[in-house]
Amino acid sequence: MGRGELTDKAWARIEPLLPPVAGWGRYWRDHRQVINAILWKLRTGAPWRDLPERYGPWKTVHERLRTWTGDGTWERILDHVVVKNDWVGNVEWMICVDSSNVRAHQHSAGARKKKGGCATGWVEALAVDGEALGRSRGGLTSTIHLAVDGRGLPMSIILTAGQAGDNPHLLPLLAQISAGRDGPGRPSTHPDRVIADKAYSHPSTRAALRQRRIPFTCPERRDQAIYANRNVVERCFNRLKQFQDLATRYAKRAAYYRAEIIIASIVLWLRTDLQDTA
Repeated sequence: MGRGELTDKAWARIEPLLPPVAGWGRYWRDHRQVINAILWKLRTGAPWRDLPERYGPWKTVHERLRTWTGDGTWERILDHVVVKNDWVGNVEWMICVDSSNVRAHQHSAGARKKKGGCATGWVEALAVDGEALGRSRGGLTSTIHLAVDGRGLPMSIILTAGQAGDNPHLLPLLAQISAGRDGPGRPSTHPDRVIADKAYSHPSTRAALRQRRIPFTCPERRDQAIYANRNVVERCFNRLKQFQDLATRYAKRAAYYRAEIIIASIVLWLRTDLQDTA
């Protein structure tokens, strides 16, 4: 097992969620080998064509990334590895929200438009207007909007253009949170508290959270003791950006870049739950 690859424990956790290697008249290259190849790409940020030979053809690996991005496989794996109970650290369901800008490499521009000239149906399905790229004084950027639990593990992810505001995405982030239980009962979707900075303190947002009976903490003097816990989301961004392919965006398609963020989030969950170092 190479550095940064899936451990046996991690692989046993996600293997049942993947399509069978043989079936439907085709034989897939070993899934574990392909996922390890994707993890190598995430960790190094190298071009696909520089993929080491031990992982097989780079086109095969990229095609698997594209296929599982299109059919929602990565989201299903993340949902499976998220802790299936209501106890998170010392606080139940304390959700912290923040955003981080990512510089987009010049190679990330130039994706084919949604209409006209797309090579395959997959590309057409994954195309997004603007591809979550925006221009500012820093050049091309994308923004990752993130909601984490009380331990700083990703629960919800939204990708937008770099100039997008923070406040409009708080409620959509919360709407995506759903953690199933090991036993009977509906998935947990209602945080005990949401912690965010002043960028999310618009009166309409506060009113919406009051209507849902979700306490909201912003950096006001009386909230400082609780607000100090918000650094878990900042630490999560730091861990995600240790993957070089996330620290700078190279992917042309917003769907591929978001899939890479989800894959990195899966790795963070597996590290915590299984105490793996892969």
